[in-house]
Amino acid sequence: MEFTKMHGLGNDFVVVYGEQELPANAAELALQVCNRNFGIGADGLVYILPSEKADFRMRIMNSDGTEAEQCGNAIRCVSKYVYDNGYIDREEITIETLGAGVQKVQLTTDNGKVAKVRVDMGEPILNGLQVPTTIDAAQVVEHPIEANGQTFSFTAVSMGNPHCVIPVADAASFDYSVIGPLLEKHELFPKKINVEFVTVYNRNHVEMRVWERGAGPTLACGTGACATLVASVLRGATDREATISLQGGDLYIEWNSSDNHVYMTGPAQEVFRGRFE
Repeated sequence: MEFTKMHGLGNDFVVVYGEQELPANAAELALQVCNRNFGIGADGLVYILPSEKADFRMRIMNSDGTEAEQCGNAIRCVSKYVYDNGYIDREEITIETLGAGVQKVQLTTDNGKVAKVRVDMGEPILNGLQVPTTIDAAQVVEHPIEANGQTFSFTAVSMGNPHCVIPVADAASFDYSVIGPLLEKHELFPKKINVEFVTVYNRNHVEMRVWERGAGPTLACGTGACATLVASVLRGATDREATISLQGGDLYIEWNSSDNHVYMTGPAQEVFRGRFE
């Protein structure tokens, strides 16, 4: 299996191009190749496939073998891969995703290579049952939740995959190693959930740390950054445009009031190439 190792702000992936469909053993392969001691090491295994609806189709297997509906950092890596390798020569492309449909991507290039990727992440889903949570409400904003004897308040947002955004005093130093996995599998979330711990510095700057469903702690989460901005706006804590600082770097997120779409802008990077036996 020929592969390319890529990352978006440290959220890293094994990217495979050339298959026509997701392999039947994709879950098993993800467990093998994503293992950081006995494999290549990654947060996920990403396949770039043909699409009847868009320029390309993306399928993402988490490091635990489960499939992710969407991933903001992965879609930036996929976009850079197809352009840098000459599979498309336009700076406006479309990528089909499992959970968020077809998404439009705008590339910024420098010397023939992609330097920055802006993705139309679509409209956020705010209905409690559709995120999904077990809460039947039009919006789930600052709802109480308990884990490990502590009570938090969360806002639920889906960006094609589910997110639980929780404000904390200091996200950068918050120890979420115990709370993260408990909330991921909490009974309020029937399909599990990604958990973001956030601190609002001002109306245009938010710090975020993430426990990803199926992957655990990662250095960045693009859909999580989008959900963080949406949740912060719903709480009245930020404006509709902000820099979201992640452990691996910054993403610029916009929630456009005219079309209700969320836009994510950030980098992607190729690390190395190889062949997995």
